[in-house]
Amino acid sequence: MSENLFNRVWDLHTVTTLPTGQDQLFIGLHLIHEVTSPQAFQMIEERGLEVLYPQRTIATVDHIVPTDNQERPFADPLAEHMMQALEQNTKRHGIEFFDLTTEHQGIVHVVGPELGATQPGMTIACGDSHTSTHGAFGAIAFGIGTSQIRDVLATQCLAMARPRVRRIQVNGTLAPGVSAKDIILRIIADLGVKGGIGYAYEYGGGAIDALSMEGRMTVCNMSIEGGARVGYVNPDDTTFEYLRGRRYAPRGEAFDRAVGWWRSLASGPDAEYDDVYELDASSLEPMVTWGINPGQAISVSERMPRVESLPPDAREVAASAYRHMGFDDGSPIAGTKISVAFIGSCTNARISDLREAARIAEGKSVSPGVRAFVVPGSKQVALQAQQEGLPDVFERAGFQWRAAGCSMCLAMNADKLEGREICASSSNRNFIGRQGSPTGRTLLMSPAMVAAAAIAGEVTDVRRLAATTVS
Repeated sequence: MSENLFNRVWDLHTVTTLPTGQDQLFIGLHLIHEVTSPQAFQMIEERGLEVLYPQRTIATVDHIVPTDNQERPFADPLAEHMMQALEQNTKRHGIEFFDLTTEHQGIVHVVGPELGATQPGMTIACGDSHTSTHGAFGAIAFGIGTSQIRDVLATQCLAMARPRVRRIQVNGTLAPGVSAKDIILRIIADLGVKGGIGYAYEYGGGAIDALSMEGRMTVCNMSIEGGARVGYVNPDDTTFEYLRGRRYAPRGEAFDRAVGWWRSLASGPDAEYDDVYELDASSLEPMVTWGINPGQAISVSERMPRVESLPPDAREVAASAYRHMGFDDGSPIAGTKISVAFIGSCTNARISDLREAARIAEGKSVSPGVRAFVVPGSKQVALQAQQEGLPDVFERAGFQWRAAGCSMCLAMNADKLEGREICASSSNRNFIGRQGSPTGRTLLMSPAMVAAAAIAGEVTDVRRLAATTVS
């Protein structure tokens, strides 16, 4: 039996095994942003320490930046304070910072891959839950807390326990109108939001192999929502072609040598796993969440589950979800009226996501009474979208086109739900209060499904709307 990629990369980065049984893991790339890093910098400075390897840390600003008016100082004093802290800390420690004045500002999990900083075989850490996104490249990538950010800044290492590895085998071919977002929502619905605790997820099979890098990033992004520490895809030709020519990627002969090494890291056909889960992609339909966690999801053609039909340990949270959402169990999800449509986030704000949504929106109009936003994941995504005329498509349809940032995904800016509004969202979390209102309600779905909901004014099967759309 051969090793899987996860264990190979873990072993290559293990400095030593500690008396606790944890491994001291060297971190190849550290990504930081404005929200979780200020206290970490303060901690190392109080101890008289410097950033050990500043060249291994990259910073950008995304969570608190407004997406409408970005003039400084920001209208929100706290946001301005966090922005200034990151500016000062990166300058003091010699860390490259892609701020609002640069062409590479954006959501940290969009910018890292765009720059080619994210590469196969790396260990990657960031003070953000959705760092698992970078696993799409065959890296081990995980979110960390502020004290761990301190440790990486000061030592470039983390003490971690090795998780087990579960192979997520997704076979078959996706039907038209079904996307990477539907794959991962189905997996989380099947395995549960705690099903991945203690595991790293390796995604593979024909349906995963057929995804673009952006689709793979969407799948890996939401691994954390299923409880997994890490989600990754073995690197292949799709990975290598995405990286070729990017800013931090090797060039010339060095790139060819790197590809040889990257390819050697991939799990072999006889690799061992602690568990295997299989999914038939050809049976998937567009997915929609109905509750208050990403595991409470069903196909758009299904009815919401009856509480009594659920496993005993799922009934209490389901009942809480129905109380918060104001839905009746057994009702269809299709036809649910929406107030807001949000296309964005580190899950689904890349150029392919915007293209799919624009294809649905073109020549149509947002339903009266619906506030609809499109927020590109980075300045580079915005630039490419502009070159393709996508902002014009959205604006003619009645969507607001915004500047790059996290926006309404977590509402640490001016983009928030109001009162009991229901939002069709391409983001990753539907927790109570996540989008800025303690009584607001979030329905997770793919960008194309969000566009379809915005136009219909209610949850609708994008496949029906797409049938009337000329490609």
